[in-house]
Amino acid sequence: QVQLVESGGGSVQAGGSLRLSCAASGYTYCLGWFRQAPGKEREGVARIYTNSGNTYYGDSVKGRFTISQDNAKNTVYLQMNSLKPEDTAMYYCAAGRGGVCGFLTYHYNYWGQGTQVTVSS
Repeated sequence: QVQLVESGGGSVQAGGSLRLSCAASGYTYCLGWFRQAPGKEREGVARIYTNSGNTYYGDSVKGRFTISQDNAKNTVYLQMNSLKPEDTAMYYCAAGRGGVCGFLTYHYNYWGQGTQVTVSS
C-alpha cells in the first residue's frame, strides 16, 4: 500500500504560479496529476514514469505546467505557471504499480486526498 500526500495548493490570481508536491510513502512505477472541477469529470494533467523520467501532459496545460521528481524523496512536483481561471479545480496525485499509465483513472492504484487550486481573474 502506497500513501500519497499532496501539498502546495492555494489561491492565486490569473497569470500567477503555484507548485504542488506529492510525497509517496514507497516506490511507484508512475505518478500522475489529475484535476476535477465541480460538475466535471476528473482530467489527467501530467504524468511521469519514475524510472525513465519520461513525462506527458494534457493538451490544456502543455507549455504551462511541468512535472518533475525527486527520487531520493519519493516526491513528484507539478509546477504550474501562467495559471488561468479554468485551472481552478481539486488536484489529485495518483500512483500506478505498473503497466500502462495514461490519463485514465483506472490506470492508477493509489490516490491522494487532493489539494485545492483556485485561480481568480
